[in-house]
Amino acid sequence: QFKLIVENPEKPIASGLQVKAVVEYTPNRAEDLQDKLILLVDDDIVDIPLLGLIPYCYLEIESEIDFGEMIANNKLITKEISIGNHGSTSGVFRISYGGVVLLNIKPIRGVVKPKSVRTIKVDICTDAPGVIKEMMKVELEGRGCTEVWIKGVVVEQVLKVLGVSCGKVLKCINFGPLYFGTSKTEQINLYNESPECMDWVAVLEDNAIGGEMGTDLQGSTDAVLQDLSLKNKDVDVSTLILCVPNQGTLLPYEKSLVTLCFSPEKFERDFKVNDSSLIQDYVLFIRFETVGKRGGCLQSLSDGAKATTRSHSRHVDLALMGSGFPVTLTFKPGTVIDFKECYLGEQTQVVCTMKNESEFLPVTFSFRKTAHCNISPERGKLKKKSEKEVTFSFSPRQIGTFEMKQIIDIIGRGVDKNNVDVLKTKSFHQIYLTLLGVCKSKRKSVLFAINPGLTPLISNATGQFVARGTGQLSDTAPVAILKSTQTQIHTHRKNRNCKDDALIAFPNDRAASLRPSEWNKKYRTIFTKTERYNYIDPDFTYTHSERLLREECKKYYTDFLSRLRQRRLEKEAARQFHIYNNPVSIGIKPAEGLKSPNISIADFPKEKLQHKMLPLDDSCMLTSRKLAAIVSKSTNKGVWSWLSPMPSSTQEKEDCSLTLTHKQLHQIFIGPSTIDFGEVCVYSTTTRELHIINNLSVHIWVQIEIEAAELHETSPLSQVVPPLTKTHIPVVFETSTVGMFKRSFSYKINNQHLGHVLVIANAMPIELQLSTRELILTPVPGCLAGTEFRRTVQLCNPRNYPAAFSWRPVTGDRKSAFTIKPTRGFVEAYSDLECEVVWHPGFHSPETGEFTLCVRKGNSINLKCFAKVTIH
Repeated sequence: QFKLIVENPEKPIASGLQVKAVVEYTPNRAEDLQDKLILLVDDDIVDIPLLGLIPYCYLEIESEIDFGEMIANNKLITKEISIGNHGSTSGVFRISYGGVVLLNIKPIRGVVKPKSVRTIKVDICTDAPGVIKEMMKVELEGRGCTEVWIKGVVVEQVLKVLGVSCGKVLKCINFGPLYFGTSKTEQINLYNESPECMDWVAVLEDNAIGGEMGTDLQGSTDAVLQDLSLKNKDVDVSTLILCVPNQGTLLPYEKSLVTLCFSPEKFERDFKVNDSSLIQDYVLFIRFETVGKRGGCLQSLSDGAKATTRSHSRHVDLALMGSGFPVTLTFKPGTVIDFKECYLGEQTQVVCTMKNESEFLPVTFSFRKTAHCNISPERGKLKKKSEKEVTFSFSPRQIGTFEMKQIIDIIGRGVDKNNVDVLKTKSFHQIYLTLLGVCKSKRKSVLFAINPGLTPLISNATGQFVARGTGQLSDTAPVAILKSTQTQIHTHRKNRNCKDDALIAFPNDRAASLRPSEWNKKYRTIFTKTERYNYIDPDFTYTHSERLLREECKKYYTDFLSRLRQRRLEKEAARQFHIYNNPVSIGIKPAEGLKSPNISIADFPKEKLQHKMLPLDDSCMLTSRKLAAIVSKSTNKGVWSWLSPMPSSTQEKEDCSLTLTHKQLHQIFIGPSTIDFGEVCVYSTTTRELHIINNLSVHIWVQIEIEAAELHETSPLSQVVPPLTKTHIPVVFETSTVGMFKRSFSYKINNQHLGHVLVIANAMPIELQLSTRELILTPVPGCLAGTEFRRTVQLCNPRNYPAAFSWRPVTGDRKSAFTIKPTRGFVEAYSDLECEVVWHPGFHSPETGEFTLCVRKGNSINLKCFAKVTIH
């Protein structure tokens, strides 16, 4: 099959010349050939091998697809495997799979061009945990059948609560006994024991079974039953338990430190209880949930549509226990301490015994400063069931009757809202004592001695008697302060027009005239109103610059106080402005001529009495009651069917551009997370509802992305959901392929937060069922001759799609004596149709017959008929 075309030279070839030979290969069968050319060069022989190869394909495929570790979250995971062709012609491949785990393999057959690679996509649904080890067979052209193993592990997304010190799983945290108003913190580790990131949020279960809200578990049965009214009270449990942080994201196999703070509060009861015996025990549950996995809420909405929520619950519960105790300090002789009577300058003491009646907790106390009283010790600590003597000293500094309030601060550790990890010491409780005391002055007799004639420097008006032992002398001599206009007796005419600001000087105030006086005041005599000489000592009086400096200092402090007052008034005006600057109040002050109407609560409809729901604070924890109230308010409204596909107004655009927190996403319900259509017929159209409930106070924008061709009729794919609104999107399923369908589609909230929904359907072929496969015809009395042999057979359509049928008789050599009507027609979905079979008797009529039920695009069933003839 090789042909050599050459002209061999007859003479030797000179240097630089060449001889050209052509070898043609013309194969006549599909096999590789091998030969050789012999080249004679002078005395040397050179063999040139010839190879004739047939073009062929050379296909290769990987032997294993490893999905690794996956989370059972109803997602569709896709892996790619390549089939390469290293040959010179195209090669054909075919894939067959018959394993237990449902795999979507596309394409299952095809052609790989030479020197190219074909990609095969393998989808696996992570709807159930387990180990995947399946095998698919791949037939490669020229290489036979090759086995490809598919491996992977589907695990649950596990969230664990671990102790910080021990590292073990925690089920319960006991905070122990605490005083009302104090706080105690405990730290835990949240551990994500899964290979994917996890967004979590903390929810306080305030309506869980087994929870206790301030019940005295150590009390009698009657007392506990009487105290059950507390459980029905509207108590905000989020003030008792604080979790920081209460939301977050955990990386694969990451631990995050979480601080839990317990702050018991004393609840008011409907009946009076002795505070000393008031003990409140708490048993609460906190749940750490994966964001968005609230399938239980959507279950009730999906019951009618047969769309079940089969998402795995990824959460962990932690029980919290603690007790609240009141401060029980008793005082002997009592809370009223009477110091009796005491003279000025003296001191009275009273010894009081202070006892801590608590059996579980010590008490740290501190006495505040009180006027006229000293307390020893001022602060201290009392152990449980111990007592200490405290001395109260009454040292009055003025005369009178005193009733003082002594405040005792009970010191404890309380939570700081800005930094929960650090507890600060503060006064969480006050005890008040009443201190009573009377201060009197001592009476002292004054003895007068006869003046022998020498007048002292300071004397009375007559100068006759001098008082001795009158106590401390006044720092200033007596100067009259009466206005000159208040008396006109003995006033000289030239002094009658004196200014009103002059002061009157008594005759015995000469000592005052010799001291440094104020330069701007004038003194006149009491009778004649003559201006007195007022000596100013230049060594002691203020100079002009000193007076200016004093005035400037006085003005500085006056302006300072004025600015403080003005700032305080501005703050109060701003506060009042914010209070009245709202659509309800227009700032009308009361008692300005307008009288408010008398409005009864019966005048308001029930809808208006509901308070406006405010958005939850970012630092406030979610509670099960709050979530239930929000869901109830949203679901009680009517369903919105037609919503805007895109944000249009300014408010919608602003709301739909927000990045939502984990707690906000936890309040948006989109589901069910798994839509199960069940058994559906091919070529049929089946609809299920995807519910969307927006429990936030802002708009959200939901966009759906669908790639599966079987779900392309779903519409609308974009909706702007208003606040506190529920709506639904009809999910339409259509297929022409028989088999199990498992695909997921994704959605986005505000164009950034991703989610997905799994769709499951079992596509069944068009099918009709017969009530019987063998029909025996017996004569029916009362019928005409020749038609008495008749019977009906029932066609049943178990599918959700109408089935077209036709009857075809199976005839051999003889003509059939059986007829059936109707011979063709339709059977509606989930309905029945009866067909009548008649045997026409004759001399040569066969007593057996057979019909074939042919269903269009469906199955075929044979019906055998027998005529039972009775001869009398």
